[in-house]
Order: sequence, then structure tokens, then C-alpha cells
Amino acid sequence: MPNRKVTYRLYPNAEQEARLQETRGLHQRLYNTALEERIRVYQETGKGLSFADQCKALTHWRKTIPAWAKLNAQSQQVTLKRLDFAFQQFFRRLKHGKRPGFPRFKSLRRYPGWGYKTHGDGWKLHPGAAGKHGKLYVQGIGMVPFRGKARTPGTPVTCDILHKVGKWYASVTLKIEAIQRERGTEMGAFDWSLMDFLTIATPKGLQTVTNPRHLKNQMAEVKRLGQAVSRKIRMAQRISGKQKGFPVSASLRKAIQQLARLHAKIARSRKDVLHQTSAWLVKRFGALATEALDVKNMVHHGGVRTKGLNREIHDAAPGAFLQMIKTKVEEAGSWYEEAPTREIRPTQRCHACWRVPEEKKTLSDRQHQCPHCGVTCDRDENAARVLLRWLETRLAGLRGSGREPSEVWSGRSFAAMKHETHAIAV
Repeated sequence: MPNRKVTYRLYPNAEQEARLQETRGLHQRLYNTALEERIRVYQETGKGLSFADQCKALTHWRKTIPAWAKLNAQSQQVTLKRLDFAFQQFFRRLKHGKRPGFPRFKSLRRYPGWGYKTHGDGWKLHPGAAGKHGKLYVQGIGMVPFRGKARTPGTPVTCDILHKVGKWYASVTLKIEAIQRERGTEMGAFDWSLMDFLTIATPKGLQTVTNPRHLKNQMAEVKRLGQAVSRKIRMAQRISGKQKGFPVSASLRKAIQQLARLHAKIARSRKDVLHQTSAWLVKRFGALATEALDVKNMVHHGGVRTKGLNREIHDAAPGAFLQMIKTKVEEAGSWYEEAPTREIRPTQRCHACWRVPEEKKTLSDRQHQCPHCGVTCDRDENAARVLLRWLETRLAGLRGSGREPSEVWSGRSFAAMKHETHAIAV
């Protein structure tokens, strides 16, 4: 049974708002206390504390600290588990020779919220009619109204209470019995880029999806608010004589909140477009292909020289987009393939003669001109057609794929395909 997340917007009253902030502060102090205890024990004994050790210490802390005794015990264990996970990731990165970041103490501003691991223990969801809107019971807070609706109904499992940009949210994990998503019957391949967000090639022709450029369209306002924040910070530092720990005025706090709200708005717009575009692709196509993208490698080279390009890549969020497609394809039971980029080389290979030119095209070369067969077209159009031709080869069961999709691929229609996601051969 798959799990799915649904986020509800909470609307607490003034009293509930104060209790939520108090609970958040108590969990933040618990996190920092547990981190301090791990550091102290390691410095004294040379050995670290485990999650089980800190759960035993939590029992003692609850007896000696009345404020912590009022909190739900399981929610406190979730906070300790998050710290334990942070250490696991630290040692994992250290083991693989990466640059690990040691778990750090968190200020209240950097601490988003807390969680519950069992429905009915510290929290309970009370959805309204047809699962839309309703109220959320939180221990020590009361019944908090919320707005939102799960796309697919399910059984509540876990819950995270989050505070973002002055607003409260409940991120609830639902256990779903079955997910049915409408799937298409066409075949297509798309190439992701920054000029046009998608260039889609089908047996019938080409289609492009415009890059919405959410951050670029708001860049002037982002710069204006960012400069206001910087100016107020410099003023506060000059008046107090402190570079760190200076008093935060109401004016500075307001400027920071305005900038944070704008970034949150941009993020919501980006996520909404990515969800809509990925859902549209899955609803239209029963067989879909693209190239495998290494986003980390794309943005970790070039330094300051490619700062603007890296910002545009992050704004388009190709990694999140492909992950959304994978999830929706799995729900619909469609056919999805990612071409190995280094082997296929869709931006270099000619879709007509399937040959790779000796002189490599650079990123600034936006036109494809094949020196072998003379075909000329847009660079993204050529890449999309290369991916489409590669997908057709995969569906034909050629080149040693080891699969015979012809049993379900008939007349370029997936109407009779079983509801399952096929493994991707690599």
C-alpha cells in the first residue's frame, strides 16, 4: 500500500497560535539539548550516543522538566530521531569522502516544527464532508481548523506540524489502498532546456512548453527587498557595534518577512506549474522518454562565470520535475524511459542519420547542422527527435533490450496495457 503526503493549511486562533509557538520552542530546545548531550558524551568518553540512549535520557528529562512532561512523548521521540538521522547522514558523507556538515544547533527561526508518528497519539484528523477541509486535533493545542483536500483518500499515518513564513501547515502521510491515474495512449519524447521548458516530439510533429521563469519574472522585486534587508542589517550592526547578535528591530523583521513571503510565493508557483505539466504529460502519453539529467553536475561547474545559468537551472527545477513524472507514471501504469545521456548523446547526435559529428557542439550552438547528412533544425528539436527515435527502438524490443513490448504496443495505443510500471533497463 503506497503512502502519499497531503499538506493542509492550519488556521489557529490567537490562543492556539501562542501554544503552537510555545510547543515549537520546546521541541527546538529539546533538539539542541540532545545535540549538546551527544557532543559532551563524545568529548568525555570518546563514544557517541545512540537514538535508544537518548530515548532513555528523555524519560529522565520528562521527570525533571515540567514543560517537556506536557509534550507528547512520541513527538519528542520524533525530534530525537531527526537528530539521529542528521548524524547518520553526517557519517555517511564522511565515509564516502564528501564534505560533511556536522549537525548544528538550530535557532527558533531555523526550526520548522515537530512531528507525530501514530495517528490518534497526540493528534487526530477530522476531515469535513467528502474529505475537504475540517479540523485537526493537536495535543495541548486543541481543535485547529484547516483547509485542503487529499487527491486520493487514505488512512492517516503520521503528521508534521510546520511553520513557514508566518503560516502553519500540517503535512499528513496517508496510506493509500490503490492509486488510479488516467494515462494517455500516445507516444512521445521530450527534451528539457532553458530556452523552452520542454520540446516534445511525437510521431505527428513537435510541440513546445514555454519556460515560465518564475524567479526571473520576480527578480527585480527580489533584489529590491533583498537590498532593503541588507541595508537594515548594516544599520543595526553599525548602531549596536556588533556583527553578530545585534538587536533585530521591528522594521528589519518586517523586511525579512516580506522577502521570505515573496520567495515562498515563487516556490508555490513553480511547484504548481511542475505538477500541472507532469500531470498533463502522463494524461496524454502512454509511452514517454527523456534523457537522464545529472542536475548536480550541471550546476557545480563554472563558478561565478555561470552564476546566472545555474540560477536559471535551479529555477526550472528539472530534478523535481522528473521525479514528479516518475511518480505519476507509476500511478498511471504508463511506460517511462530515461535515455543514458553519455551513450545516446541526444544534443550531439543527428536524429536523421544517427551519427555524431566530430566537432562537439557547445552550449551556445542553438542550431543543429549535421555535417554528414546536411539536416538543419533547432538544437532542442533535434534532441527531442533523437529521444523519440531511441524510444521507438526500445518499444520495438531491439538492441538487446530483452523486452517484448509489442504484446501491449498495438496500433500506437496503450489502451490494453496492464496497470503496472515496467522496470527501466540500464
